Amino acid sequence: MTEIYRKVVYRTLPYAALTFIGICFLLPLLWVLVASVDPNAMQSLKVPSSLTAGNYIDVITSRANQRAFLIGLFISVGQALIVVLIGLLAAYPLSRYQLKYKKPFMLTILFMTSLPITAVMVPVYQLFLTLKLYDNIFGVILFKVASAMPYGIWMLKNFMDSVPNELEEAAWVDGASILAGIRRIVTPLMIPGICTVAIFTFSGSWGNFFVPYILLSTPEKFPAALKLYQFFGQYGMVSYGKLAAFSTLYAIPSVIMYILSQQFMSKGFGLQGGTKG
Repeated sequence: MTEIYRKVVYRTLPYAALTFIGICFLLPLLWVLVASVDPNAMQSLKVPSSLTAGNYIDVITSRANQRAFLIGLFISVGQALIVVLIGLLAAYPLSRYQLKYKKPFMLTILFMTSLPITAVMVPVYQLFLTLKLYDNIFGVILFKVASAMPYGIWMLKNFMDSVPNELEEAAWVDGASILAGIRRIVTPLMIPGICTVAIFTFSGSWGNFFVPYILLSTPEKFPAALKLYQFFGQYGMVSYGKLAAFSTLYAIPSVIMYILSQQFMSKGFGLQGGTKG
C-alpha cells in the first residue's frame, strides 16, 4: 500500500507543481482582461459590477496612443526588414564558402547574441550624442538592427545550410549570377526561415522598453512600449482600466507573431527531393 501511495505522489506532484505555476501566470493575465472592461478597475481582481468598452474607446481614440502604436510598428517592422535583408547577404558567404577564419567568426557572432544590451548602453549613449542620433527614431532603429544582427546572421546561416548547393549550381549553368541565385533559388526555399527570423526580430523589438527609454526623450516620439507611463499619474494615482485596455491592445501583435512563428517553425523547409531528377 505504501508503494502504491508513493507512486501516486510521484505522478501527481509534478502536475500539481505545474498547475500552481500556471495559475500564478494566469492570474495577472486574467486581471488585465477583467480590468480592461471594468469602469471601476482597481489593483485587486474582482468581478466587475458592470462591463464597459469605454476603456478601449479612450485608448483607441487617443491621438497620442495612435501615434505611439504607429511609431512602434515602424521601428519593429523596419528593424525586421533590415535584419533579414542584411543578415541574408551576410549569411550567404558563411554558408557557401570555406573561409579561413570562419569558425572563430561564427563563435564571435554566437557570443554577440548573448551580449546583454545593458552592458553597452553607456558607450552607445555617448556615441549617439556625438553623432547627433540621440532622440532620433532612425537612431533607435539603427541600434536595434545592430543588436539583432548577430542573431539574424546566425539563424539565417543555419537555415541556408539546408538549401542544397546543387540547385544554385544548376542556375549558374543556365547563366544566373550569384545575386540572381540568391533571389530566385535560395530565398524562396528559405521563406519559412526568413519569416521565423523576421517574426522573432519583430517581437523582440516590439516588446523592447529599455532601448527607446534611453535613446528617446521627446514624448511625441515614444513607441507604444513607453506610453504605458502615461497611465501612472501623480501621487500614485493610476488609471487601471485604461492601463489594462492599453496592455491588452499592446499584446495583440506579440500574440499574432507567436502564432505565426509556430506555424512557420512547424512547416520546415520541405527540401526533400529538391535535387532529384
